[in-house]
Amino acid sequence: MSTPEKLAATLDQLVGVEQRDKRLASLSAAVLRDGELIWEKAVGAADVEGKVEATPDTQYRVGSITKTFTAAAIMQLRDAGKLDLEDTLDKHVEGAAYHPSIRRLLSHASGLQRETQNDSWLTLRFAPPDELLETLARAEMVLPSGARFHYSNLAYALLGIVVERVSGIPYMDYVRTQLFEPLGLARMSFEPETPAAKGYLAQPYADGVWEAVDVETGAWASAGQMWGTVGDLCRWGAFLADPDESILAKKSAEEMRTVQVIAEHDRWLSGYGLGLALRRDGERILAGHTGSMPGFIAFLFFSAKENVVAAGLTNESEGAIVPLGLRLIGTTLEEWPVAPEPWRVSEPPPDDVVPLLGIWFMEAAQIVFRWREGRLEGRYPEALDWEPSSVFERESDDRWRTVSGPEHGEALRIERGEDGSIVRLVWAGYPVTREPGVWRAPEA
Repeated sequence: MSTPEKLAATLDQLVGVEQRDKRLASLSAAVLRDGELIWEKAVGAADVEGKVEATPDTQYRVGSITKTFTAAAIMQLRDAGKLDLEDTLDKHVEGAAYHPSIRRLLSHASGLQRETQNDSWLTLRFAPPDELLETLARAEMVLPSGARFHYSNLAYALLGIVVERVSGIPYMDYVRTQLFEPLGLARMSFEPETPAAKGYLAQPYADGVWEAVDVETGAWASAGQMWGTVGDLCRWGAFLADPDESILAKKSAEEMRTVQVIAEHDRWLSGYGLGLALRRDGERILAGHTGSMPGFIAFLFFSAKENVVAAGLTNESEGAIVPLGLRLIGTTLEEWPVAPEPWRVSEPPPDDVVPLLGIWFMEAAQIVFRWREGRLEGRYPEALDWEPSSVFERESDDRWRTVSGPEHGEALRIERGEDGSIVRLVWAGYPVTREPGVWRAPEA
């Protein structure tokens, strides 16, 4: 795929201005489109003292982007039948002092305090898993579980322990063997691998930097330990948008991208799914995550609908680069729009589906059922272009289940007369008939 020169030049300019104006020791960024890296750029010094320039292959700490891998590991174990998202923590971590559900831990709705209970950021010592569990009762439930979004690194430390207990494999080994290696993420790791950037903090009143402290995260590793490159982060984002089902079910990736809690209550511009932050940018919804560790800031954003991913990494503690991620995706799509999928002739519907197709009525409201790309869909004609159709999957001859769109989860039942012909449909408990009319009780 050949990247338009104008787009590449514009993206280069964005990164150059960001690195200069925000006084970042270095900045690395990349954009992936339709599964292919179309642009990457690095500016500045990965190692100031050693005079080593950054390249797109330079590793940086990615901080809380680690959480997206932890969440994917949990979803893999769920899909394997080894846990349920409604399981409480103590079901898999015996003796745990608190019992929020795995779903609430994943979505930052557990109510647990933000950091681990051992003042780790004061001492720069992060407790190992056994010690974290032994002292868990010292942690506070700062909000009732499920009350609202409250970001918690402690929650993700506990989820890493769940991965270990359920899989029987140390957390880092599990992620390496079940995610890094199958996806070919050779430059993602839990320890820095050359070439890797040093972390810095720009001095406020001089053009110098202080070297940031290096921390080992103990049980907190599943919340923020990883290192990576912009290329591998983009590949990871593309996987979360459209996964290889031998590694993670597409439905599970969709669940991860489905909002569980609103994170920002004034304008509803951001929310959180299952291990993925969700952010509105105009009419576009992006998924991904940001990350922060001493000396490093990171972002990963992707549009699953348009299959475009952007990642950025800097070795500057105060590098406010998150808005850059939105601009990289927005600029890419503005200057190189995604072409619409062409309409294609497909296989005809099964014979027993044909009587379901066409116009039906819920009282006087029309519903049009049609067969599209091998699936039964229902749609109200007045629905806006951006609103999804209801999609159904067959459960038995006369019963379907709504698997997405309006009335997600509800049954669609076919009721027949003595001659086998369809008398009406019953969807989510409401009668659906071929002709409009007032609902009436059946005659005695």
